[in-house]
Amino acid sequence: MPLARYMDVCLSHPVHGYYRTRDPLGAAGDFTTAPEISQMFGELVGIWIAATWGALGAPADLALVELGPGRGTLMQDALRALARAAPDLRPHLHLVETSPVLRAAQAERLAAVRPTWHETVETVPPGPALVVANEFFDALPVRQFQRTERGWFERCIGLTPEGERLAFGLGAEPDPRIVHQAPVGVILTLPGAALDTVRILARRLVRDRGALLSIDYGHTQPAFGDSLQAVAQHRFVDPLAAPGEADLTTHVDFSALARAASAEGARVHGPVDQRDFLQALGLGARAERLGAGATPQQAVRIAAAVSRLTDPARRGMGSLFKAMAVSDPALAALPGLPTPDR
Repeated sequence: MPLARYMDVCLSHPVHGYYRTRDPLGAAGDFTTAPEISQMFGELVGIWIAATWGALGAPADLALVELGPGRGTLMQDALRALARAAPDLRPHLHLVETSPVLRAAQAERLAAVRPTWHETVETVPPGPALVVANEFFDALPVRQFQRTERGWFERCIGLTPEGERLAFGLGAEPDPRIVHQAPVGVILTLPGAALDTVRILARRLVRDRGALLSIDYGHTQPAFGDSLQAVAQHRFVDPLAAPGEADLTTHVDFSALARAASAEGARVHGPVDQRDFLQALGLGARAERLGAGATPQQAVRIAAAVSRLTDPARRGMGSLFKAMAVSDPALAALPGLPTPDR
């Protein structure tokens, strides 16, 4: 089967899919996201929401949407910051989540605001919207193609000749629609599901006003290479070894998402490194304020969280993760992001 189908089955199968059957987050899970590292991350996203809502003219009927909300930690922290920064904002909260396990965690954390859940973004009611997607696009299925002397063949998953294990292979015929020039053996990744989602959101934002904030790991320029990875118990594993038992992701191609949004008439802001985005929103000041009343042990944890969120080194999130926004054309500038050329 094509890689995109394999990823979809492994992650989203209604009975055996990875995200349908577990809470993957935290020390007891398989990976940790920025909202689980520190409350400061979600609080700064809340500040971004408040400022962007003001730039929209403070619409009373705002839909606040999160794609892949995890345990609800980010939104819980964001709403706490919103209550201080924009006390007049009473958004209708919509969560796009397919996991019953994670929906239960979200319901517990966010019970006071009575969110509405959706399987897809297409069922979120029309109207002005601010959409947050943290580590969402990296887990959407992608198609991959490998260059051979005969052209570009789709990368597929099948059985070894002995039938004992799964292995990568290539489709039967080259795809004539792909004309990129590249050396033999190079892999091209096409983020079809991510592009479809961005197009849907961009059309909505152009029509109804609003903005999408995406924070994820990836690259800002088109690139060849295989970034498919599987993570289980906080370490990299073979993506074919245990289908449905490990998280499968690829690096987000922000340039492709930007082109898709622009083609729908939306304005694109960024991307920028996560470090620069968080610092522009006031991470240093927030950490200083938290540290002022902290115990020595708490101060160490705060400093460690800041380092992990902003460190540009290999294991840090500061430069590997990017922040990018898509908005209706009327929003010329957004907090924490460069003003786009238009």
